[in-house]
Amino acid sequence: MSGHSHWAGIKHKKEEKDSKRGAVFSKLLNAISVAAKPEPNPDFNPRLRTAIEKAREANIPHNNIQKAIKGAVEKSMNLEELVFEAYGPGGAAILIIAITGSHNKTVAEIKKVLSANHGKWAEPGSVRWAFSEILPGKDPEAKFTEDIAPEEKSGLLALIRALHDHEDVQGVYTNLAV
Repeated sequence: MSGHSHWAGIKHKKEEKDSKRGAVFSKLLNAISVAAKPEPNPDFNPRLRTAIEKAREANIPHNNIQKAIKGAVEKSMNLEELVFEAYGPGGAAILIIAITGSHNKTVAEIKKVLSANHGKWAEPGSVRWAFSEILPGKDPEAKFTEDIAPEEKSGLLALIRALHDHEDVQGVYTNLAV
């Protein structure tokens, strides 16, 4: 009966929990690094201040936050923020915000997630008009909401979940009426 000990069960649960926590830490620290590039002082950079607050809420150690800021200042981290536009099932407009060190890899992976979940890649500017301006520390809001059929809504929600699961994606916004 190997593998059936109490410790083995705890170890497997801890591994799963730690991997999810690590993914959240990675996303938040990348957001801090990108926000710290123009101004590393949170007193003068509201976007950085917001990113640090979110990291503290997720219990990220202070040392890790400082390393992310220092890495951005020293330009050792080659991260960039990207905004992708897409259409989901039912024609719902989708904005995807990602932070990555490899632009081409992330574009290919996002396109793959979209095609696997019945989404369509959109040209720059074709979706952004439907949302408020993207401001530091503020999520874009839909100017016009849209209702879609229930079967298409479930497909859209599956697409949004798949996008959120991608390691580089920071946020996914849609004009779906709630």
